[in-house]
Amino acid sequence: MSQNAEPPGGDQITQFSAVSKDYAKFRPRYPRALFEWIRSIVGRRALAWDCATGSGQAAVGLADDFAHVEATDANPEQLRHATPHPRITYRQALADRSGLADGTVDVVTVAQALHWLPLEEFYDEARRVLRPEGALVAWGYHLPGVGVPSIDHAMTHFHDVVVGPYWRPERQLVVNKLRTVPFPFREIEAPPFEIRYPMDLATFGDFLRTQSATERYRQIVGSDPVPEFEASVLEAWGGRDTIRDVVFPMFVRAGKP
Repeated sequence: MSQNAEPPGGDQITQFSAVSKDYAKFRPRYPRALFEWIRSIVGRRALAWDCATGSGQAAVGLADDFAHVEATDANPEQLRHATPHPRITYRQALADRSGLADGTVDVVTVAQALHWLPLEEFYDEARRVLRPEGALVAWGYHLPGVGVPSIDHAMTHFHDVVVGPYWRPERQLVVNKLRTVPFPFREIEAPPFEIRYPMDLATFGDFLRTQSATERYRQIVGSDPVPEFEASVLEAWGGRDTIRDVVFPMFVRAGKP
């Protein structure tokens, strides 16, 4: 789920490289219901293209429903940690130069990465490779919660205040749930989805370290902001070994050419 175009102050190939291994390990997997819904909106299930695949969280989900998945990313370090699967081909490619043939793809997916892409060029590429009844599906998630007010408040404070200045401008598109992103497709309304990821406090802290703003904080400030967050919620969490369901509400934009 790394970017194809260079964000301000960033490098288009190396974004997320420093946390690629942890990204693969600690980023949540997407719900089965999402992929069942994607399957339902396309007429054929021969080929899926997962653009900006990162370490393959979405590609693995698609592989249960599509005969083959082409999973591309601009960042070779992310791909190095991708989850192997017999129906997935991982390869390095930019979002506007997929290397796929015209009119061969049944669905193009972008998971938690549309805000990094050069939209006009990517949309042109998606239209080029999609079959007439194919679909583009982009999704993401923003602030998680555990249903404990003090913990959820601390999560919001960490996101907006502690690492808030270190988010890149593109992140605002995620905050806006992709509703402000131009989307020149015949839109398909998606049902609500959510990710439920059981985590102890240490695992949740490791998830926070995979966020781009947390990594930029560590690079610029020279310290890790996560231990202070963990200490602030330790009692309310119930101790470091207590498992809590962390819920990530999702948002989806989907459409056909």
